[in-house]
Amino acid sequence: MDKELLHVQIISALKSRYDIAYSAAKQAYETATHEENVAENKYDTLGLEASYLAEGQARRMAEAENALKTFERLKPKNFGEDDAIQFGTLIGLRELGTGRDEAASEVFLSPVAGGLIVDFNGRQVLLLSKLAPLGKALFGAYLEDEVELGDKRYLVESIS
Repeated sequence: MDKELLHVQIISALKSRYDIAYSAAKQAYETATHEENVAENKYDTLGLEASYLAEGQARRMAEAENALKTFERLKPKNFGEDDAIQFGTLIGLRELGTGRDEAASEVFLSPVAGGLIVDFNGRQVLLLSKLAPLGKALFGAYLEDEVELGDKRYLVESIS
């Protein structure tokens, strides 16, 4: 898999996420500051509610911007069979003990944007944060290691 192209795809998805958050924050701000939302009496809370929404959307936009900038600083690197899993590692992961013969899941250990799924070359790649329990368990693991998480076991089938 071409990690340079995957990196570009992830940045594109993060930019899209930021653009959506920016638009929502702008709309919430305009609603909160609109003259029709000035309280007419002490029971009129529409303006206050709109300001809380604007604050939340601004926070969401800042988080999206931070994720984008952080990921842009992460340079794509290819990892070999003897390297430990760290940020930027693409991992082929198979759940053990399911009795099913399924293809390995692909996860990308990322410093930000955990949970984001990117379609890449017909496959879905899940961004996994080190803050997630599985991300913590995988960080520092090696090729062919088994990782346990609760009652589930996973095999690291590939890294790149």
